[in-house]
Amino acid sequence: MRRSLMLVALGLSQLLYAGAANAEAQPLILGISEGTSGGLDHAQVVAKYQGLAEVIGKAVKTKVNLVFAREFKQLEEGMQTGRFDLVMARPSDYPARGMRDYGYSYIASTKPDGQCFVIVPKGSELKTINEVKGKRIALPEQIAYMSRFCAAELRDKGILVEKENVQFVREQAAVGFYIDNKFADVGGVASYSGIGKKWEKEGGRILHKSVPQPYFPLVAHKRIKPEQLKAIQQELLLLPESEAGKDVLKRIGVDKFDTTSEARMRDLLKWLSL
Repeated sequence: MRRSLMLVALGLSQLLYAGAANAEAQPLILGISEGTSGGLDHAQVVAKYQGLAEVIGKAVKTKVNLVFAREFKQLEEGMQTGRFDLVMARPSDYPARGMRDYGYSYIASTKPDGQCFVIVPKGSELKTINEVKGKRIALPEQIAYMSRFCAAELRDKGILVEKENVQFVREQAAVGFYIDNKFADVGGVASYSGIGKKWEKEGGRILHKSVPQPYFPLVAHKRIKPEQLKAIQQELLLLPESEAGKDVLKRIGVDKFDTTSEARMRDLLKWLSL
Protein backbone atom coordinates (compact mmCIF):
# COMPACT_ATOMS: atom_id res chain seq x y z
CA MET A 1 0.00 0.00 0.00
CA ARG A 2 2.78 2.37 0.99
CA ARG A 3 4.68 1.53 -2.20
CA SER A 4 1.55 2.24 -4.27
CA LEU A 5 1.11 5.62 -2.62
CA MET A 6 4.74 6.46 -3.34
CA LEU A 7 4.31 5.53 -6.99
CA VAL A 8 1.18 7.69 -7.23
CA ALA A 9 2.98 10.61 -5.60
CA LEU A 10 5.93 10.18 -7.96
CA GLY A 11 3.63 10.11 -10.93
CA LEU A 12 1.86 13.27 -9.81
CA SER A 13 5.14 15.07 -9.25
CA GLN A 14 6.31 14.10 -12.75
CA LEU A 15 3.08 15.40 -14.23
CA LEU A 16 3.41 18.67 -12.34
CA TYR A 17 7.03 19.01 -13.44
CA ALA A 18 6.08 18.34 -17.06
CA GLY A 19 3.25 20.87 -16.80
CA ALA A 20 5.59 23.49 -15.39
CA ALA A 21 8.15 22.78 -18.10
CA ASN A 22 5.51 23.12 -20.80
CA ALA A 23 4.30 26.39 -19.28
CA GLU A 24 7.86 27.73 -19.32
CA ALA A 25 8.26 26.64 -22.93
CA GLN A 26 5.27 28.65 -24.10
CA PRO A 27 6.46 31.21 -26.68
CA LEU A 28 6.23 34.90 -25.86
CA ILE A 29 4.36 37.20 -28.21
CA LEU A 30 6.03 40.40 -29.38
CA GLY A 31 3.54 42.86 -30.84
CA ILE A 32 5.08 45.17 -33.45
CA SER A 33 3.53 48.42 -34.73
CA GLU A 34 5.10 50.87 -37.15
CA GLY A 35 2.14 53.22 -37.02
CA THR A 36 0.27 54.33 -40.09
CA SER A 37 3.43 55.03 -42.09
CA GLY A 38 4.98 51.56 -42.03
CA GLY A 39 3.38 50.13 -45.16
CA LEU A 40 4.55 46.56 -44.42
CA ASP A 41 2.66 43.28 -44.46
CA HIS A 42 3.04 40.53 -41.88
CA ALA A 43 5.68 38.58 -43.83
CA GLN A 44 7.82 41.70 -44.24
CA VAL A 45 7.52 42.51 -40.54
CA VAL A 46 8.63 38.98 -39.63
CA ALA A 47 11.64 39.29 -41.93
CA LYS A 48 12.50 42.72 -40.52
CA TYR A 49 12.16 41.91 -36.81
CA GLN A 50 12.96 38.19 -36.63
CA GLY A 51 16.55 38.94 -35.63
CA LEU A 52 15.34 41.10 -32.75
CA ALA A 53 12.90 38.40 -31.64
CA GLU A 54 15.77 35.91 -31.56
CA VAL A 55 17.91 38.29 -29.48
CA ILE A 56 15.08 38.69 -26.95
CA GLY A 57 14.40 34.95 -27.01
CA LYS A 58 18.07 34.27 -26.27
CA ALA A 59 17.89 36.61 -23.28
CA VAL A 60 14.82 34.95 -21.74
CA LYS A 61 15.56 31.42 -23.02
CA THR A 62 12.13 31.25 -24.65
CA LYS A 63 10.97 31.44 -28.25
CA VAL A 64 9.51 34.82 -29.20
CA ASN A 65 6.83 34.97 -31.89
CA LEU A 66 6.03 38.14 -33.81
CA VAL A 67 2.56 39.60 -34.32
CA PHE A 68 2.11 42.59 -36.62
CA ALA A 69 -0.40 45.04 -35.15
CA ARG A 70 -1.48 46.78 -38.33
CA GLU A 71 -4.18 48.88 -36.67
CA PHE A 72 -3.83 50.98 -33.52
CA LYS A 73 -7.02 49.38 -32.17
CA GLN A 74 -5.37 45.95 -32.40
CA LEU A 75 -2.28 47.29 -30.63
CA GLU A 76 -4.31 48.85 -27.81
CA GLU A 77 -6.45 45.75 -27.33
CA GLY A 78 -3.35 43.55 -27.31
CA MET A 79 -1.99 45.55 -24.37
CA GLN A 80 -5.32 45.95 -22.60
CA THR A 81 -6.03 42.20 -22.64
CA GLY A 82 -2.42 41.23 -21.98
CA ARG A 83 -2.23 39.26 -25.22
CA PHE A 84 1.14 40.83 -26.01
CA ASP A 85 3.96 39.82 -23.68
CA LEU A 86 6.13 42.47 -25.31
CA VAL A 87 5.32 45.51 -27.42
CA MET A 88 7.60 47.58 -29.64
CA ALA A 89 5.72 50.39 -31.26
CA ARG A 90 5.69 53.80 -32.77
CA PRO A 91 4.21 56.24 -32.15
CA SER A 92 5.63 56.24 -28.63
CA ASP A 93 2.42 57.27 -26.90
CA TYR A 94 1.05 53.71 -27.23
CA PRO A 95 3.83 52.02 -25.25
CA ALA A 96 3.61 54.95 -22.82
CA ARG A 97 -0.10 54.17 -22.32
CA GLY A 98 0.82 50.52 -21.89
CA MET A 99 3.02 51.57 -18.98
CA ARG A 100 0.50 53.97 -17.48
CA ASP A 101 -2.74 52.05 -17.99
CA TYR A 102 -1.99 48.36 -18.52
CA GLY A 103 0.89 47.52 -16.21
CA TYR A 104 3.65 47.24 -18.81
CA SER A 105 7.28 47.83 -17.82
CA TYR A 106 9.87 49.85 -19.70
CA ILE A 107 12.69 47.89 -21.32
CA ALA A 108 14.29 50.27 -23.82
CA SER A 109 13.78 52.84 -26.51
CA THR A 110 15.91 53.40 -29.60
CA LYS A 111 18.38 56.00 -30.78
CA PRO A 112 18.24 58.52 -32.24
CA ASP A 113 15.36 59.99 -30.23
CA GLY A 114 12.28 61.36 -31.94
CA GLN A 115 11.86 65.09 -32.50
CA CYS A 116 9.49 67.50 -34.17
CA PHE A 117 11.27 69.29 -36.99
CA VAL A 118 9.79 72.72 -37.71
CA ILE A 119 10.53 73.15 -41.40
CA VAL A 120 10.49 76.13 -43.78
CA PRO A 121 11.50 76.69 -47.41
CA LYS A 122 15.17 77.41 -48.09
CA GLY A 123 14.45 81.07 -48.83
CA SER A 124 12.19 81.67 -45.82
CA GLU A 125 12.66 84.93 -43.96
CA LEU A 126 11.96 83.19 -40.63
CA LYS A 127 15.07 82.96 -38.46
CA THR A 128 13.84 81.61 -35.10
CA ILE A 129 10.93 79.62 -33.72
CA ASN A 130 9.58 82.78 -32.07
CA GLU A 131 8.74 84.19 -35.51
CA VAL A 132 6.31 81.36 -36.30
CA LYS A 133 3.50 83.07 -34.37
CA GLY A 134 0.99 84.53 -36.83
CA LYS A 135 2.28 82.47 -39.79
CA ARG A 136 0.42 79.77 -41.71
CA ILE A 137 1.30 76.41 -40.16
CA ALA A 138 0.85 72.95 -41.69
CA LEU A 139 0.70 69.93 -39.37
CA PRO A 140 -0.25 66.24 -39.73
CA GLU A 141 -3.87 65.37 -38.97
CA GLN A 142 -5.00 66.69 -35.61
CA ILE A 143 -5.23 63.35 -33.80
CA ALA A 144 -1.80 62.17 -35.00
CA TYR A 145 0.98 61.70 -32.48
CA MET A 146 3.38 64.01 -34.29
CA SER A 147 0.78 66.74 -34.57
CA ARG A 148 0.35 66.64 -30.78
CA PHE A 149 4.14 66.38 -30.37
CA CYS A 150 4.75 69.49 -32.48
CA ALA A 151 1.87 71.33 -30.77
CA ALA A 152 3.41 70.57 -27.36
CA GLU A 153 6.78 71.91 -28.49
CA LEU A 154 5.21 75.05 -29.96
CA ARG A 155 3.22 75.50 -26.74
CA ASP A 156 6.44 75.40 -24.75
CA LYS A 157 7.75 78.16 -27.01
CA GLY A 158 4.67 80.29 -26.37
CA ILE A 159 2.81 79.44 -29.59
CA LEU A 160 -0.66 77.95 -29.05
CA VAL A 161 -1.72 75.93 -32.09
CA GLU A 162 -5.42 76.39 -31.35
CA LYS A 163 -4.98 80.16 -31.71
CA GLU A 164 -2.89 80.03 -34.88
CA ASN A 165 -3.73 79.65 -38.57
CA VAL A 166 -3.16 75.89 -38.81
CA GLN A 167 -3.93 73.53 -41.67
CA PHE A 168 -4.05 69.85 -40.66
CA VAL A 169 -3.17 67.44 -43.47
CA ARG A 170 -3.58 63.67 -43.70
CA GLU A 171 0.06 62.66 -44.26
CA GLN A 172 3.38 64.18 -43.25
CA ALA A 173 4.52 64.28 -46.86
CA ALA A 174 1.64 66.66 -47.51
CA VAL A 175 3.19 69.13 -45.05
CA GLY A 176 6.10 69.50 -47.44
CA PHE A 177 3.70 69.85 -50.37
CA TYR A 178 1.90 72.71 -48.63
CA ILE A 179 5.17 74.52 -47.98
CA ASP A 180 6.57 73.92 -51.47
CA ASN A 181 3.39 75.26 -53.04
CA LYS A 182 3.15 78.25 -50.69
CA PHE A 183 -0.05 77.07 -48.99
CA ALA A 184 1.82 77.29 -45.66
CA ASP A 185 4.80 79.23 -44.35
CA VAL A 186 5.99 76.63 -41.87
CA GLY A 187 5.30 72.99 -41.04
CA GLY A 188 5.90 70.34 -38.40
CA VAL A 189 7.10 66.80 -39.20
CA ALA A 190 8.76 63.90 -37.40
CA SER A 191 12.54 63.72 -37.46
CA TYR A 192 12.27 60.03 -38.37
CA SER A 193 9.74 60.50 -41.18
CA GLY A 194 10.71 60.34 -44.83
CA ILE A 195 10.27 64.07 -45.27
CA GLY A 196 12.09 64.81 -42.01
CA LYS A 197 15.13 62.83 -43.12
CA LYS A 198 15.40 64.37 -46.59
CA TRP A 199 14.05 67.92 -46.17
CA GLU A 200 17.43 69.66 -45.94
CA LYS A 201 18.98 67.39 -48.56
CA GLU A 202 16.32 68.50 -51.01
CA GLY A 203 16.85 72.22 -50.41
CA GLY A 204 14.59 72.98 -47.45
CA ARG A 205 15.60 74.29 -44.04
CA ILE A 206 14.93 73.08 -40.50
CA LEU A 207 14.04 76.16 -38.50
CA HIS A 208 13.81 74.41 -35.15
CA LYS A 209 14.34 70.98 -33.60
CA SER A 210 12.18 70.12 -30.61
CA VAL A 211 13.13 68.59 -27.30
CA PRO A 212 13.97 64.90 -27.94
CA GLN A 213 11.56 62.23 -26.77
CA PRO A 214 11.90 58.42 -26.62
CA TYR A 215 11.47 56.76 -30.01
CA PHE A 216 10.18 53.27 -30.85
CA PRO A 217 10.01 51.99 -27.23
CA LEU A 218 9.99 48.35 -26.18
CA VAL A 219 7.85 47.47 -23.15
CA ALA A 220 6.94 44.24 -21.39
CA HIS A 221 3.83 42.90 -19.67
CA LYS A 222 4.04 42.57 -15.90
CA ARG A 223 4.26 38.77 -16.23
CA ILE A 224 7.81 39.26 -17.53
CA LYS A 225 10.05 39.02 -14.47
CA PRO A 226 12.51 41.76 -13.45
CA GLU A 227 15.48 39.47 -14.05
CA GLN A 228 14.17 38.78 -17.56
CA LEU A 229 13.82 42.50 -18.24
CA LYS A 230 17.41 43.02 -17.19
CA ALA A 231 18.61 40.15 -19.36
CA ILE A 232 16.82 41.60 -22.39
CA GLN A 233 18.33 45.03 -21.74
CA GLN A 234 21.82 43.54 -21.54
CA GLU A 235 21.41 41.75 -24.88
CA LEU A 236 20.03 44.87 -26.57
CA LEU A 237 22.91 47.03 -25.35
CA LEU A 238 25.41 44.54 -26.79
CA LEU A 239 24.00 44.67 -30.33
CA PRO A 240 26.36 47.38 -31.70
CA GLU A 241 29.37 45.29 -30.62
CA SER A 242 28.93 42.49 -33.18
CA GLU A 243 28.31 42.30 -36.91
CA ALA A 244 25.20 40.19 -36.34
CA GLY A 245 23.92 42.74 -33.83
CA LYS A 246 24.62 45.62 -36.19
CA ASP A 247 22.61 43.81 -38.85
CA VAL A 248 19.64 43.49 -36.45
CA LEU A 249 19.79 47.25 -35.79
CA LYS A 250 20.15 48.09 -39.48
CA ARG A 251 17.13 46.00 -40.41
CA ILE A 252 15.01 47.83 -37.83
CA GLY A 253 16.41 51.18 -38.94
CA VAL A 254 17.87 52.41 -35.63
CA ASP A 255 21.38 53.13 -34.37
CA LYS A 256 21.16 51.41 -30.99
CA PHE A 257 18.96 50.75 -27.97
CA ASP A 258 18.82 53.01 -24.91
CA THR A 259 17.80 51.71 -21.48
CA THR A 260 17.88 55.04 -19.61
CA SER A 261 14.66 56.71 -20.77
CA GLU A 262 12.07 55.25 -18.40
CA ALA A 263 11.47 58.58 -16.64
CA ARG A 264 10.98 60.38 -19.95
CA MET A 265 8.58 57.66 -21.08
CA ARG A 266 6.52 58.07 -17.93
CA ASP A 267 6.40 61.85 -18.46
CA LEU A 268 5.60 61.70 -22.18
CA LEU A 269 1.80 61.57 -22.02
CA LYS A 270 1.66 64.39 -19.50
CA TRP A 271 3.90 66.54 -21.72
CA LEU A 272 1.73 65.86 -24.77
CA SER A 273 -1.47 66.85 -22.94
CA LEU A 274 -0.38 69.87 -20.91
